[in-house]
Amino acid sequence: MKIKVIITGATGMVGEGVLLECLDHPDVQQVLMVNRKPSTLKHPKLKECIVPDFFQLNDVTDQLTGYDACFYCAGISSRGLDEAAYSRITYDTTLHFAITLADLNPGMIFSHISGSHTDSSEKGRIMWARVKGKTENALMKLPFKKAYNFRPGFMKPTAGQQNVKGFYKVLSSLYPLMKLIFPAITLREVGLAMINSVLKGYPKQVLEIEDIKLLA
Repeated sequence: MKIKVIITGATGMVGEGVLLECLDHPDVQQVLMVNRKPSTLKHPKLKECIVPDFFQLNDVTDQLTGYDACFYCAGISSRGLDEAAYSRITYDTTLHFAITLADLNPGMIFSHISGSHTDSSEKGRIMWARVKGKTENALMKLPFKKAYNFRPGFMKPTAGQQNVKGFYKVLSSLYPLMKLIFPAITLREVGLAMINSVLKGYPKQVLEIEDIKLLA
């Protein structure tokens, strides 16, 4: 089975790590990056769709059609944002993009990067966890073939990644120690698990670290 996938957030650390696994995987035939700004990365499998505003997709629907999966890796830290601003990016933007894809690609699998300790009840004290929980719950109600929510903890970047912030490079060098203290996983495992969510499926729609490792 050869698959065609859409990736968002490929100019960020998580999306770039997932993208590299897709480009390296023999069963991934084609990858479409949906970016707000152009990328310098070139590869025979790779296409790019520039969308400055994810709420304005009408002009690119032809480019988003004909795909088997979407790996939604776009996101932002909640630091410095109130709930309305964080929800606009994390919930509203994600859902608008997902609803558009569900309409264009019946039978698509949507795999979404969420976060460890996300609040599925949507009622907890921690703002970002509530918003992510609301996003997860809404995605699982959309008419995809399947929607998966990945909840990684600390992620070790893949060798060769360019979009890694300085403090993350330092932490990555301490990965053997970090994984003994905090929930931790490699971005290679995250990328492989997302690919396998399409190729093999998984019985759970919310995947914690141990599920991600198993699926990888």
